[in-house]
Amino acid sequence: MKIIKTNHIVIAMALGVAVTTFSSCKKEFLDLEPYTSLPAASAITTEADMQVALRGTYAGMRGVDIFGRSGPVLGDLLGDNVYQSVQNSNRYTLYNRFEQPVTDGNADGMWAQSYSVILRANNIIASAPTGTPAIDQYRGEAHAIRALMYFNLVRFFAKPYTDDPGALGVPLVTSYDINSKPGRNTVGEVYTQILSDLSEAYNKMTLSPGSLQFSKYAAKALEAKVHLTMGNMAAARTAALDVINNSGYSVVTAANYIAYWRNPAPLAGTNKTETLFEVTMDAVGNLAFDALGYIYNQQGYGDMLLADDLYALFTDTDVRKGLYSAGTRGGLPAVFVNKYTNIQTDRDDTKVLRMSEVYLIAAEASLSTNETEARDFLNFIATRRDPSFTGYTSTGAALLEDILTERRKELATEGDRFHDLNRLKRPIVRSANFPANARNIPYPFDKRLLPIPQRETDANPNIKSQQNPGY
Repeated sequence: MKIIKTNHIVIAMALGVAVTTFSSCKKEFLDLEPYTSLPAASAITTEADMQVALRGTYAGMRGVDIFGRSGPVLGDLLGDNVYQSVQNSNRYTLYNRFEQPVTDGNADGMWAQSYSVILRANNIIASAPTGTPAIDQYRGEAHAIRALMYFNLVRFFAKPYTDDPGALGVPLVTSYDINSKPGRNTVGEVYTQILSDLSEAYNKMTLSPGSLQFSKYAAKALEAKVHLTMGNMAAARTAALDVINNSGYSVVTAANYIAYWRNPAPLAGTNKTETLFEVTMDAVGNLAFDALGYIYNQQGYGDMLLADDLYALFTDTDVRKGLYSAGTRGGLPAVFVNKYTNIQTDRDDTKVLRMSEVYLIAAEASLSTNETEARDFLNFIATRRDPSFTGYTSTGAALLEDILTERRKELATEGDRFHDLNRLKRPIVRSANFPANARNIPYPFDKRLLPIPQRETDANPNIKSQQNPGY
């Protein structure tokens, strides 16, 4: 598989540089084994090596087409939350119209960058060191990272588990093999691997390194989200309650909500407020003009605007409304996204897992067995975002719609809406902000799956016949 093979070489070279920091350089260059015969995992021989390799794995998650920008953007743009302004930098134009081609560069980048991170995680998981809490923690974090990357890949490139677990998913690559050319595993097999990794992560991790790294309960929160996506509500509820009851994390208050988003690294550390896991950006390690904030902020590209119907859902007393503002762009009325304000020096981190979402997962997962608890979890968030709101009183199908509405409002521009609509197999009904021919996207629809990159199918005969329909 061309992309995976290339990434093996890149990782082997990168880890070789890292190991030089900790290893003797006495051997002559010609005495060293070539990278083609020495798996990169073999170069990780100490706890310090693992730490360096893990830092590189987290750094890889900043890739522009994964958590750096495209992943969150497409998660809202392909849904109904944000649209591309008529005045734009020509980024994501075809996605705005659901016309992305098989040669699309963002899909290609998401695939390549995701597998690069997976391979870095594989090297840590397969490495030799054992015997200390830190080593167990690092290996557990690598399992959680691998699970997250596969979760993103399978949601973008494959049918939802709730549609067909036997459908083609994405290739599972869990060990070093430079000559591997894997075909696509099934959706069910990918989710089995994700849950296996999250179990390993939860059991191995004991430290609380803060929101910039995975922790035990960040892995459990991701497990809750995975089960929700699979439609396994009992397991989603159990995992979410474990986080709520045992993690020690709290939900950010209404009084601190705007400041939470204004700070480029809000509460990142060990105070356990709101953010369970985020991909870090700072003054040194960031994507500059390619960062997530730059595509939203009007001092940057400012291409992506909030859909009018979503903005209309926020009452004037809802603290979340303060993250958006009405204005004009390209001669048309517009709602600007002010959630990401730090586009100079220290950048906004990309939020991946938040306590507010864990409560909303608990609400949805409790609905079929205990509506009172479902409402309680829902109102725990809704009343903290809008202090004047006395809470939902709905039941049955109406209560589900209220939960989904709160998810839409709370997680707007964080990349979840498209995946919610897919797991629920709902049509995407977009406002008049969107192109006229892309306002009603049925389920199923070919372009609701990203294309397997053209260069991947060209290089790998085992995946060539497994392209998604419509490409």
